[in-house]
Amino acid sequence: MKAELFVRLLAARQARDPVAVVTRLADGAQALVDARSIEGELALSDAQIAETRQRLRGNRSGPLDSADGALFARCHTTAPRLVLIGAVHIAQALAPMAAIAGFEVIVVDPRRAFATAERLPGVSVSTAWPDEALTALAIDAQTAVVALSHDPKLDDPAFTVALRSPAFYIGALGSKRTHAQRVARLTEAGLGDVIGRIHAPVGLDLGGRSPAEIAVSILAQIIQVRYADPAGAAS
Repeated sequence: MKAELFVRLLAARQARDPVAVVTRLADGAQALVDARSIEGELALSDAQIAETRQRLRGNRSGPLDSADGALFARCHTTAPRLVLIGAVHIAQALAPMAAIAGFEVIVVDPRRAFATAERLPGVSVSTAWPDEALTALAIDAQTAVVALSHDPKLDDPAFTVALRSPAFYIGALGSKRTHAQRVARLTEAGLGDVIGRIHAPVGLDLGGRSPAEIAVSILAQIIQVRYADPAGAAS
C-alpha cells in the first residue's frame, strides 16, 4: 500500500470512519472508498463503487464484480455504538438487545438513582450531563443516539450535540404532539435546519406497547437505517 493511502487508512480507523481498501490482485493497484469519497490510483466503475459501499455498510469484505481483473474489497470498520439518553425501563430492555446485535452500548443519565449498575448490569453508564457526555464520546458516523428520558431538560441538551454530529441515527421517544413541541424548542435554539434527522416517534411501527416491544422496534429501525442506501433505498 502506498504511504499516502496508508496514512489515510490509519486516520479513518482512528476516527472510527468505515473505509474499504479495494485492491486489483493482478498488480496491487488500490483505492480507498468511504461513504463520501474515493482516493487512490485504482479507477472503479460506478457499479463497483456502489458494491463496495454496500459491502462497507454490512462490513462484508469480498470480491467485486470486474471484467478487468480480480478486485477484492477489504472493509475496515469498528463496532457501532448506541448511546441511550435516560436510564428508563426501555433502556433496560434495549441495552442488552443492542449488545447482542453487536453494538457497544452507553447509557447517559445524570440522575444517579436511575443510572446504577443494578438496573443496567454489564452496561457502560455515564452520569454526566447529556451534552457533556456526547461531546466526550466524540459522536461519529458509527454512532446512534436515542433519547428516552422524555424530559426536555435531558433530551434537548443531547440533541444540541447529536444533531450537529455525523451520527447515523438519532431517535426520540414521545408522541407526535410531544415531538411537535420538541421541534419548536429546537428550532428556537437554532437547530431548525437539522431537526429532520430525528426519528420520532422512535422505532418501527410494530404495534407493541411494552418496554421490551418498544425496544425491539427501536433496534429494528436503527439496524434498518444503518444498512440503508444513502439515496434512501434499503440495501
